[in-house]
Amino acid sequence: MVSNWQLRTIGECASTEPYSTQIGPFGEKIRAQNYTLTGAPVLRGTNVNPEGRFHDDDFVFIDPALAESEFNKFVCEADDVILCHKGTLGKIGVIPKKSRFKKYIMGNSMMKVRCDRSKLEPLYLYYWLCSREGQQYLFSRVSQVGVPQIQRPLTTLREATLPVPPLPEQKAIAAVLGALDDKIELNRRMNATLEAMAQALFQNWFVDFEPVRAKLDGRQPSGLDPATTALFPNKFEDSELGPIPKGWRVGQVSEMCNTQYGYTASATDKPVGPHFLRVMDINKNQWINWSSVPHCVIPDEDKARYALSVGDIVVARMADPGKSAIVEQRIDAVFASYLVRLKTESLAHAYYLYYYLKSSAYTDYSAGAMSGSVQANMNAKVIVAAELLMPPVSLMRGFVERILPLRQRIVRSLNESRTLAALRDTLLPKLLSGEIKLQNNTQLQ
Repeated sequence: MVSNWQLRTIGECASTEPYSTQIGPFGEKIRAQNYTLTGAPVLRGTNVNPEGRFHDDDFVFIDPALAESEFNKFVCEADDVILCHKGTLGKIGVIPKKSRFKKYIMGNSMMKVRCDRSKLEPLYLYYWLCSREGQQYLFSRVSQVGVPQIQRPLTTLREATLPVPPLPEQKAIAAVLGALDDKIELNRRMNATLEAMAQALFQNWFVDFEPVRAKLDGRQPSGLDPATTALFPNKFEDSELGPIPKGWRVGQVSEMCNTQYGYTASATDKPVGPHFLRVMDINKNQWINWSSVPHCVIPDEDKARYALSVGDIVVARMADPGKSAIVEQRIDAVFASYLVRLKTESLAHAYYLYYYLKSSAYTDYSAGAMSGSVQANMNAKVIVAAELLMPPVSLMRGFVERILPLRQRIVRSLNESRTLAALRDTLLPKLLSGEIKLQNNTQLQ
């Protein structure tokens, strides 16, 4: 450790105000029947996700009056560092200065630290808790009985000892690492916008039939060139799904693809063998983040059979049935047994089918088609039995020509974020140990 750095506990560096280190409400103090549609947002494990410092969405709420009267000591605000003490352990977050809400209420599984800003920079503490040393400290105090949880969580949190540089160095270290994470977050938001644009186009063409309606009314479809406009009919006809564009037909997903169940194996955290795509790797985002997909050991003959190719669609049959993803870059990967691969004859078919699987029509279908009294599931036959509209292949190609540049930008951003994350993870231990020092508090030395 650098000579002018000190070893201090989190308790020593916490704010002197009441409840600056605090565990969430005990037992059933916050229960499902307390939840409301609006009000004071409750922090849960979903808000401290591994792909960002804070996920400011997907909240449940409690009545503001109840939050003010009974949960005052569980309030979290901007710059508070939060973490899970039971359930999904090891996930750390920090509430941003520009957050959706001024105040949040900790859920049962959460803890917080409010730093004394004259001693400890919150973002520096966040990165220490994310580091190997911070994670090892937390996991060394986990009870292995029942639900995973940190033993004596509040005491464990307060007694955590970390190297504390002078405040200007803390801020500089946090700024370097934070800038990398900020760019990763910017890429994530841009990708979400690009994906929303692609989904909106699918909705406009193949659900709302806006180009057909425009031609029926004698109008030029908005944003379409004459060649693309000519691909759409100007009339509707009746079908078992209601009025559909003339010349289109109703078919089944099974007509567009072949199916295959995935490989049964165990994931490994060692970078050996191909990536091993699982349900948890596809059910949270609109794209596959390969940097977080683990690897597996698989015989060569099985690897060839289960190898993923560009344009392959995978659909969850268990754990989160109906959730899907599409493979968009050449990568050494296979898919797990809880997934079903849908292989189509072209990218035009693949992307049309993929966006249908993302539509509300398929979401409703899968919700009604699930079976299983203990765990919801869908087999391959059920997955591909859904009815869908079959437009001409020329229109599928026109759709792909428009959305493929968006998807390619998403892939480029994901690859850039993977590089930035690798750089951050390389710098993190070196900066926190003083092995790499910052010159003039801004540049690496």
